[in-house]
Amino acid sequence: MNFKLSKNEFYKYLQIVAKAVSPNSPVPSLCGIHMNVESDAITLTGSDADISIQIKLSNAMNEKLNLNVIETGSIVIDSRYLLDIVRKLDSDEVQIEIIDGTLTRFFGGKAEFKINGYRPTDYPSIDFSVPDTHFVMNANDFSKMIENTVFATSTKETRPVLTGVNLVSDGTRLVATATDSYRLAKKEYPIQCEEFNITVPSKSLNEIRSIFNNNEDLTVAISTKKLQVFNEYILIQSRLLEGGYPETERLIPKDFEHVLVINRSDFIRAIDRSSFIKTDNMTIIRLQINDLNDITLTNKSQEIGESNEELTGLSYDGTPLDISFTGNYVMDAAKALNSENIKISFTTEMKPFILQNEGEDEGILQLVLPVRTYN
Repeated sequence: MNFKLSKNEFYKYLQIVAKAVSPNSPVPSLCGIHMNVESDAITLTGSDADISIQIKLSNAMNEKLNLNVIETGSIVIDSRYLLDIVRKLDSDEVQIEIIDGTLTRFFGGKAEFKINGYRPTDYPSIDFSVPDTHFVMNANDFSKMIENTVFATSTKETRPVLTGVNLVSDGTRLVATATDSYRLAKKEYPIQCEEFNITVPSKSLNEIRSIFNNNEDLTVAISTKKLQVFNEYILIQSRLLEGGYPETERLIPKDFEHVLVINRSDFIRAIDRSSFIKTDNMTIIRLQINDLNDITLTNKSQEIGESNEELTGLSYDGTPLDISFTGNYVMDAAKALNSENIKISFTTEMKPFILQNEGEDEGILQLVLPVRTYN
């Protein structure tokens, strides 16, 4: 194996593949990036068994790559050393060649490094075959769907299925749902696809969102074991979470007794201003509404003190309301919405309430459970 190419472009793609590599993998070769060099392309693969990323580099993909393959071959190099060496080489071009067995030489400018890699046969075989069930979706739309939901996943492993986002297709729409049992985020998007019901780890979805962040079309492919998201050159594959996802639809109220429309930015800033006051490491906000011009946010702690702020709504339909909630949950929910004003709909003081954009994009819904207090 012997090739040379642009250092900066190579390093950019190595960083992407390295997102899937665990430096502490029990399988030594999975700590590395697999490089397979063909006559006109290099395929980079990284994996931690949960998420795998594969990129095919060629001059057709990126003319700035300036790839020149002198000899084909394969090698696996520890990702930490590989990225460090390429980044620190003081030249515009890097050349990489296998000298003997797995001993690999990197050189550019006046610097030269020799690193022992792993045999490519030691790298686990990864099935990148494309599942039959698939659909096409704009990358920005897919990224926005993740952004609107993934923050509501659970960070606790007691119920592993809640650490992911549930993706369901009924043939005409894709519904993404995330919940940690205290809040719920849901986003719908129209698609034409076969029916499926899967749950994808939040870590995998966050990586997909960070890598595909432009306006291109992506193919999303699903089987009972994996999710794939890819374009012509980059493929990300994730395992799925096992177990049935809870029936969340029944948690969403259908009838409301109180509906408040308020400026989203004003509401977020008001909660944020009092967030330093915590009780048992939680920010508990009390919202009291008597009428449109009498809306109060209160946060108090015996150890720290209290905060009171008056807000003015844009409209309010309902009788007086006194409800408490976790401030961070409601702030996250409001941030996931995108309209200037938001609609907050309540049933009773101890039942879930929902936040939505006002008058647009009704496909986004955020639900939060209230907190019982003894004020």
